Amino acid sequence: MKRVIYALAFLLLVACGKEKQDNRLELLDKFMQGQAAYFKFNGNVLVAEKGNVIYQKSFGVRNFYTQELLNDTTVFELASVSKQFTAMGILLLEKQGKLKLTDSLRYYFPELPYNNISLHHLLTHTSGLPDYESTMYAKWDHQKIAFNNDMIRFLSQEKPLVHFKPGTKWEYSNTAYAILASIIEKVSGTTFKDFLAVNIFTPLGMMHTRVYNTRRSGERLENYAYGFVWSDSLKQQVLPDSLPDYDYVYFLDGIQGDGVVNSTTGDLLKWDRGLASKTLIGEATVTKMFFPHALSDSIAKIYYGYGVFV
Repeated sequence: MKRVIYALAFLLLVACGKEKQDNRLELLDKFMQGQAAYFKFNGNVLVAEKGNVIYQKSFGVRNFYTQELLNDTTVFELASVSKQFTAMGILLLEKQGKLKLTDSLRYYFPELPYNNISLHHLLTHTSGLPDYESTMYAKWDHQKIAFNNDMIRFLSQEKPLVHFKPGTKWEYSNTAYAILASIIEKVSGTTFKDFLAVNIFTPLGMMHTRVYNTRRSGERLENYAYGFVWSDSLKQQVLPDSLPDYDYVYFLDGIQGDGVVNSTTGDLLKWDRGLASKTLIGEATVTKMFFPHALSDSIAKIYYGYGVFV
């Protein structure tokens, strides 16, 4: 998703011996200090070995206007890392027997003019669906926040063409993951936000993680890292809302599924540990999530699983 965010680093290292580990961490710290000093990095870093934190530091501020500093529990928008949670939501519903990955897109949204697209195609970026961002940018009222149902209605009315036959090519698709979020809502009977909270975040103890649309909700999260961009004319960091070229951060703020999960480095470690321990889903499903799926007309792998590059 085209979201403007702070840099958020989540690193996992495997060290070979304490002395070598200490040397690596010293080099890492020196590197990060240098990046921060030259304004090339502003964010949080966490390094863990076998689930144990061995390095955790914050560099910079969470708000350039107020100069409030980042800390270990500062919340960042995860942008496209959010797709991992959307994919997990679909896999959980599959586990519950409420859907199948072979289900057709039009089974859930018959109004969409796209045939032969399965949930598997949506998950693996092989659907060929047109990009909702570029099409809505051209024709949507930029003063009005669009929601997922608006996006689906827009696609059904405008009927932008697919880019290729489903399953024959790979093309990164925010549209696919936004639609997957809507499928989660339709199948579960609850909101995307609540489904992820109840079925993923709470069971894993991810207490600082939530679906949060900055402008749509009207609420303000405590200790939130606001996304800033550099203004050449003002020679300073500014919120993107004040720049015409970034007005999409407002009118597309209501779309969920391809982005807008917000979290901390500590909670992301809990997510990693949850996947490793098969806490939410069994080993077979985790394997499916991280398997490099092949295109339908080729034995070559596409190096993308369900919500993750592999």
